[in-house]
Amino acid sequence: MTDDDTRHEHDTPAEPDARPGHDVASQRGTTHVRSGAQTISHRREFDAPASRVQRAHTDPALFPRWMGPRGTTVRLDRFEAVTGGAFRYSVVGGDGAAWTFFGSYHEVRDGLVTHTWQYEGETDVSLETLRFRDLAGGRSVLEVTSAFSSEAACEAMVASGLDGGMDENFARLDEVLAG
Repeated sequence: MTDDDTRHEHDTPAEPDARPGHDVASQRGTTHVRSGAQTISHRREFDAPASRVQRAHTDPALFPRWMGPRGTTVRLDRFEAVTGGAFRYSVVGGDGAAWTFFGSYHEVRDGLVTHTWQYEGETDVSLETLRFRDLAGGRSVLEVTSAFSSEAACEAMVASGLDGGMDENFARLDEVLAG
């Protein structure tokens, strides 16, 4: 058994190993694993059915309530979470600075959302595959695979601290689902 095998979900390695097959980070119930040269897999369990977690990802009334860091607001310029639809939203800080993201929905159906994701001003694009699955006791699991256009783009995302941002978003999503 390795140290990785005995790590609890709330423990974080001092220096995450970003090699394929190794944890990028594991915090607050979310795991982030570098699953290939150009992919990262994320996993999070929720105290809500899969249909409610998926709705929070596809409903324009719910999405802004949990996306982005605390203290920011989300402005939806376009949000058509259907197969063939598109999104464009900005996370706006208290100082008015905005970070804009956009993409196209390739497939949206019960239990699955596949879309591209891109940060405005950058050329790198990722393909995000979100799988929503029910667990026992009214709980569910969200499994996300982020496939990047290059190994360098994947490494840059790991270095950006994506794990902390996703963890905060998912903590906020927990609150929305509980309310």
